[in-house]
Amino acid sequence: MSQRKFFVGGNWKMNGTKASVDSLVALLNAGTFPADKVDVIVAPTTLHLAHVLGSVRKEIQVSAQNSYKAASGAFTGEISPEMLKDLGIHWVILGHSERRNVFGESSELIAEKAAKALEVGLHVIYCVGEKLDERQAGKTMDVVTSQLQPALAKIKDWSKVVLAYEPVWAIGTGQVATPEQAQETNQQIRAWFAKSVSEDVAKSLRILYGGSVKGSNSEELARLPDIDGFLVGGASLDGADFLKIVNSVSAKSK
Repeated sequence: MSQRKFFVGGNWKMNGTKASVDSLVALLNAGTFPADKVDVIVAPTTLHLAHVLGSVRKEIQVSAQNSYKAASGAFTGEISPEMLKDLGIHWVILGHSERRNVFGESSELIAEKAAKALEVGLHVIYCVGEKLDERQAGKTMDVVTSQLQPALAKIKDWSKVVLAYEPVWAIGTGQVATPEQAQETNQQIRAWFAKSVSEDVAKSLRILYGGSVKGSNSEELARLPDIDGFLVGGASLDGADFLKIVNSVSAKSK
């Protein structure tokens, strides 16, 4: 059985009012899950970070959805890793496809942002994934490795990085990669790390799957040897369904 601790992250994206966040946090606080077997992280909007940090149970960690590569300065609308750490935040999501494809962030910039976050002491959820036409053209690993390549020169310690493979064509579409597709890609990513970084990093690195994960499909995916958990979007806004995904950790021991 894998020694990599199961991980489930909930990316709330640009969603939530104070009332809806309070309701969701209350559901999560009342839920049960084996905290010794699964790391659980939620990522509210920047506006709600401090509020969630102060109200969610201690077994659930809080993540930002983005941070910049500088400590401070004339960068309107940005937040720095130093600010997050000062607030008591220990995680940040970087490289999400929406940051890449909607906001035009390059893989080079994402690597710089990750290096800065790690330097400050944050943990990073590093996202990669291909578009539908790229998968259909058989270019999945070409795309994923091109997204990861700039990080090799910037990140020397991968112990505080969790990788999330999220095929863009499956995010929010209801279309999920088949278990075979998800396992195959995660396995290929792990093999690439063994060749490009080291065998030790490849064995210890947690590689998640993300893309329309729900309580109804999470257990089947969780059974796969190279899927170490999930980065969840829409379903993370449903407290009951998110907890069901968290508890799919039980499938790892079956």
